[in-house]
Amino acid sequence: MSLSAAKLQHMKALSNSAGVIAAAAMDQRGSLTKGIAQAKGIPQSEVTDQMMEEFKVAVSKILTPHATSILLDPEFGLPAAAARAEGKGLLLAYEKTGYDATDKHRMPDLLPHLSVKRIKEMGADAVKILLYYTPYSPSDVNDIKHAFVERIGAECEAYDIPFFLEFVGYDENGADEKALAYAQKKPSVVKGSMLEFSKPQYKVDVLKVEVPINPAYVEGSRGFKGQVAYTRAEALDHFRDCASVATKPFIYLSAGVTNEVFIENLEFAAASGTDYSGVLCGRATWLDGVKIYGEKGLSALEDWLSTQGVKNIEAVNEAVKPATAWWVKAGITV
Repeated sequence: MSLSAAKLQHMKALSNSAGVIAAAAMDQRGSLTKGIAQAKGIPQSEVTDQMMEEFKVAVSKILTPHATSILLDPEFGLPAAAARAEGKGLLLAYEKTGYDATDKHRMPDLLPHLSVKRIKEMGADAVKILLYYTPYSPSDVNDIKHAFVERIGAECEAYDIPFFLEFVGYDENGADEKALAYAQKKPSVVKGSMLEFSKPQYKVDVLKVEVPINPAYVEGSRGFKGQVAYTRAEALDHFRDCASVATKPFIYLSAGVTNEVFIENLEFAAASGTDYSGVLCGRATWLDGVKIYGEKGLSALEDWLSTQGVKNIEAVNEAVKPATAWWVKAGITV
């Protein structure tokens, strides 16, 4: 893997001096709208742009001093981008929100008013795409998704900006992704996705990946719910197995789990010796603040973020200390 001088500069802006990416994620749109509506007891249609923007600004202002960078969306997140701490990197999402709920195959789509050129002009250090993907989908479906990623990779290369690809697995037959059967299948979904998008034709710079297990099914884990899909030793093997196929730097996403469970996932990664390069952590840090904001308002949210939110992100920062510099995984000298 090689990086242009411009991409290298952007990557350094997104990570710390040790080459670890410890980024906050606040690009949620549909899920955040729904959460605010539930917390306020109002229809989702009554959640205003101002509500979305001020929530994101609060998260960015208070948590970015403790992060290397932040992921935001261009729809509601630009005021939050302006409010981030000085010297912190910025990733912007390129995909349209909500397509996962409207299509059996979860075909991707982009925000129609954007391009990589425009995202770069907004001051971003990287372009992020969310792709729902499973190696088990019909080949004609995945061929469309492969071409989609190839186009974005080429666009990012043309404008000399890093491309972060986030892929989230699902069951190709529509089965429940929270069930035991999918938990047993998940390691192969994650491994197959990491193997596929490490290929050079996609021009991905960083893979943003799920942990390869469902912690609710790891025997004896903090999130264990009673049914066993893997022992702790088997879980660690899955971390190692998936990491072994990645030829690009990869970072873990928090996937909506609690802070405590995400910390344990990172402990699994460390114990297994995986050469991951950090995290993009969203809801595990700030999710509990949605209820506080909805019920008590902005000032109460800011108070909570300044105390518990900061504790949450600092716990993640501590947990990622064993991570490997992204330039080591990329095989380049900085």
